[in-house]
Amino acid sequence: MRSIFPSAAVTARKYALVSSLRAQGFGIGTADAVPMAGDIFLVAEGEAITAPARTVVIAEDHRTVLPSRDGSPARIAFGPADAAIGNGFARALLAGPETPTAADPESLALFALAERVAQAEITVLINGPTGTGKEVLARAIHNNSPRKEGPFVAINCAALPESMLEALLFGHQKGAFTGASSGGEGFFRAANGGTLLLDEIAEMPIQLQAKLLRALQEREVVPIGASVPQSIDVRVIACANRDLQGEVAAGRFRADLYYRLSVFPLMTKPLSQRRQDIPALAATMILRHAGNRQVVPWPDAEAVEMLVGHDWPGNVRELENVIQRALLFAAGDTIHASHIVFDRPAAAVFDRADDQSATLGNIVQLSEFAAIRDTLRACGGSRIETARRLGISERTLRYRLAKAREQGEDIGAAAGWAATA
Repeated sequence: MRSIFPSAAVTARKYALVSSLRAQGFGIGTADAVPMAGDIFLVAEGEAITAPARTVVIAEDHRTVLPSRDGSPARIAFGPADAAIGNGFARALLAGPETPTAADPESLALFALAERVAQAEITVLINGPTGTGKEVLARAIHNNSPRKEGPFVAINCAALPESMLEALLFGHQKGAFTGASSGGEGFFRAANGGTLLLDEIAEMPIQLQAKLLRALQEREVVPIGASVPQSIDVRVIACANRDLQGEVAAGRFRADLYYRLSVFPLMTKPLSQRRQDIPALAATMILRHAGNRQVVPWPDAEAVEMLVGHDWPGNVRELENVIQRALLFAAGDTIHASHIVFDRPAAAVFDRADDQSATLGNIVQLSEFAAIRDTLRACGGSRIETARRLGISERTLRYRLAKAREQGEDIGAAAGWAATA
């Protein structure tokens, strides 16, 4: 992980941020240390900048975040009231693209443990619910290992046709089966010198598990149609969203393969059990999906409270959906609570008799109408500018306005613009 060199002014004014970055595994450079290529400088507004493309300027005025573009320094400003999201934005600006996002103590401990595991040539089994970042953890292990210069090949065992899985994993020779007009090296040999991630390993057919076990034990594969084994140098990381011990007890997974894979088991937890990760993840996703917007929207306190309080049945994948949706609705510099639309309403919504008609469709539609109304108002009633900011055509905007009028909501009148605008 890259090191960060904060100036004396930043250390004094943003000590909590610097301490948070240190806790997240970043090296904090001292005044007498020599920065290396790739290290980042964190300076206060007004201080000298020696390497603009590797500098983040931090201030305490109106909250704002500007990623580095065309070699210019990145900039961020926030006060104590916005520290949760502000620290998340700062971490995202300072971290490299391969650095995983974590702020919750348990998540930080998990990544610290994974960094130690990465140095050992052992097989790792990562278990946890769908969408909790198992592949992110696997990539972190690969990127911190001596194999980081080698390939990282990730495959989903549930997504590959069962009839082709053996050939895709171990390779095949030309003519080995009908349709094999040429040979194939297979994923094991494609990952040679690096790491092979076998996601959803519980879905692997039990008859193929014996061949996988041999490949792990002997460090060699026999392609379909071949008689001579091929040596491989691959580290295997397996992921499962089901309890493999339960699968073994049910006879659906080989016990010997389970113990071969589970040399060092790791567990990812649901997002609802690591809520301190949510602001940091939200900030990272906002920067990732904001694209080339001139102003990166900042979630206000109520929006952050909604995100932290949600139960997140879809985990991190659901959070990413919500953030992308909020960026679509937020036309200005702020993501408000009205822009936060979950994949399903909170359970309490369905407990109220007057909300029986609440569905994802009409909740999304109401939020869409609110976004159009706010943008029209911000653009002084200009349909051309409103359509441009929302990323839609004028024709689509006219259709949305007409649809709102049909449902009894005159967005144009509410936004204070003339029908001929």
